[in-house]
Amino acid sequence: MEKYVGVIAAMPEEMEAIKSKIKNLKEIDIFNLKFFEGKIGKQKIILVKCGVGKVNAARTTQIMIDKFDIDYIVNIGSAGSINDDVNYGDIVIGKYVVQHDFDITAFGHEKGYISNIGVKLESNSKLIKRCEYVIKNMKNNDYKCVIGTVATGDIFCTNKKMKDKIRTKFDADCVEMEGAAIAQVAYLSNTPFIIIRSISDTPNGENQIDFNKYLKMAADRCSTFIEDLMNAN
Repeated sequence: MEKYVGVIAAMPEEMEAIKSKIKNLKEIDIFNLKFFEGKIGKQKIILVKCGVGKVNAARTTQIMIDKFDIDYIVNIGSAGSINDDVNYGDIVIGKYVVQHDFDITAFGHEKGYISNIGVKLESNSKLIKRCEYVIKNMKNNDYKCVIGTVATGDIFCTNKKMKDKIRTKFDADCVEMEGAAIAQVAYLSNTPFIIIRSISDTPNGENQIDFNKYLKMAADRCSTFIEDLMNAN
């Protein structure tokens, strides 16, 4: 039997952009989460909104893996750029993901190190190659796609000094609040994953204003990328 591609978004706008691409939509309620089943092209999809933050993301990921036959998981959504070469509307594919707020340096480990995990988790290599194929064949040249590092933390980062620290420490391209938690649960459950984020803001002290302005654009660009990715299967 064909497996599902699991798609996890944090915000309603991010989820609705993907939902609009799904045909034969069916809603399934599990533990107060609404899962949406259907197809993008010929690929079976299960979509869910996890809510903001690492605990919500981890909980939802485990429920998805436990309740559905998942081939791989895609986390999509918005992010803040911490790489000056990555601009609003650009897409970052997380080859690597880190938890920038995980800190057991008191025990001699480097910042971001997680026991039995390490500092960085790496997305599935076949999914990275599929993303590279999508990027190569994209017809829209209004924005660029970068394959790099996504940094996750339970902080909506507005501080430029924090931005610069995360960039320097982890060589990260963007910051957000769910990706590495989804990656960690998927990794521990032997489920392939990929993190795909579009830039809605950059930490500058007032980026919550930019976030609200550019969230829909970021969500739409992620949904288009997902549609292309599913059709590349």
